[in-house]
Amino acid sequence: MLLLGFDIGSSSVKVSLIDGETGQNKASAFYPKQEMPIIAVKQGWAEQNPEDWWTHLKAALQEVLSISAVQVSDIKAIGISYQMHGLVIVDKNHTVLRPSIIWCDSRATGIGAQAFNEIGREQCLSTLLNTPGNFTASKLKWIQQNEPEVYAKIHKIMLPGDYIAMKLTGEITTTISGLSEGMFWNFATATPSETLLQYYGFDSSLLARIVPTFGIQGYLNKQAAEELGLHTNITVSYRAGDQPNNALSLNVLEPGEIATTAGTSGIVYGVSEQITYDPLSRVNTFAHVNYTPNHIRLGVLLCINGTGILNSWIRKLVGNIPYETMNNMASKIAIGSDGVSIIPFGNGAERVLQDTNVQAHIHNISFTTHSQAHIIRAAQEGIAFSFQYGMEIMKQIGIHPTTIKAGKANMFLSPIFRETIAGISGATIELYNTDGSIGAARGAGIGCGLYSSTNEAFKGLTKLEEINPDVQNKTAYIDAYERWKKHVEQILNT
Repeated sequence: MLLLGFDIGSSSVKVSLIDGETGQNKASAFYPKQEMPIIAVKQGWAEQNPEDWWTHLKAALQEVLSISAVQVSDIKAIGISYQMHGLVIVDKNHTVLRPSIIWCDSRATGIGAQAFNEIGREQCLSTLLNTPGNFTASKLKWIQQNEPEVYAKIHKIMLPGDYIAMKLTGEITTTISGLSEGMFWNFATATPSETLLQYYGFDSSLLARIVPTFGIQGYLNKQAAEELGLHTNITVSYRAGDQPNNALSLNVLEPGEIATTAGTSGIVYGVSEQITYDPLSRVNTFAHVNYTPNHIRLGVLLCINGTGILNSWIRKLVGNIPYETMNNMASKIAIGSDGVSIIPFGNGAERVLQDTNVQAHIHNISFTTHSQAHIIRAAQEGIAFSFQYGMEIMKQIGIHPTTIKAGKANMFLSPIFRETIAGISGATIELYNTDGSIGAARGAGIGCGLYSSTNEAFKGLTKLEEINPDVQNKTAYIDAYERWKKHVEQILNT
């Protein structure tokens, strides 16, 4: 039995096909081969056309089917992972009304801040577990205020993964986890948040029908099957945002476990069985993939917007040399980059800084001392230090990482990046042979009932590498971090 996983990112769409019985990945592909463009009409805006995600999904799927040469009749189920917090709106004909306002768009930060103050801090934190912030609900309010003619045509609102599920099944549905990431879920009543809907002036009919995160969410309809070259007996049986899904892909489902990613943005994601939140909403709490009102499993999420995107920007700056060459250059520079510090917050407002958009900064450059290699190392250290900055906040609400799991991909391919995180946090880093699309395929197997237990779904998950903290150089890491942190505090105080 074969399982498909679709991972709808903001850089590309990735598709994986795994053997459900062995857990082995038979083929993977992504599209487009260059990073997907992000439309930025104004500073702080970020949009993508949902139709492009579908086009790229079809291209990546055809490559997977070609590489694997499987019988499509053996494909049983599909799982979907998607970029969180985006907003897709459609009319009654399921036609997209405008480009999606995606996760890193910061236009609605003021709207969310006003809602937080007017609804009340205690009311928001005790029910939503967050400020309304720059999440999906606030983005919808922006459309209501600024594009009333578009808002009037809305039949349903969706997250990016809901849109892909609609294209596959013809049905508009969502999940509790999805509602929670959009700030539409009341954890106190275990129902959609009437308080926020009423405050923002939204009719509850705009919300999609709720389906389980794991379970039969629908079947491929005839049109989708024809477009994809598949058959209509395939079920869509799992759907989750990219970060809860990344945790699932690493078998991080229970309290005390930590998952992380470092792609365009960086995430540290811990699981809690307690209703917990940061009073300043610098880290955010959502329903995890295995949450139910009777089985509390929450994901506490630290997000750093400026992660791999900084490393990519530096690469262009130094002549588009291979990342491996960059890593080799940086490895010749001492811990702390001989005093150079880079603050990586140049990809929009940062939640960890209370939705402040401070931009990126480079400190302490000496024209006679520092080289390209110093800049490369300082950038990677700055990204790792931003993770530590957020993890210190997570510790305040009961998340204490001692082991951090990640897929061996993106920034975790850099020895400097992963050694810096281990060195400054004191946590052991474990790298695995998985990614979002493989995790989504495993989730599909759980959802369609292929496995007798959740653990059975992870038989193909293999630890590839372990990075232990460098005790001998602990002082050097701490000194570099404290210097970096001082620069951040100076920026926040100006």
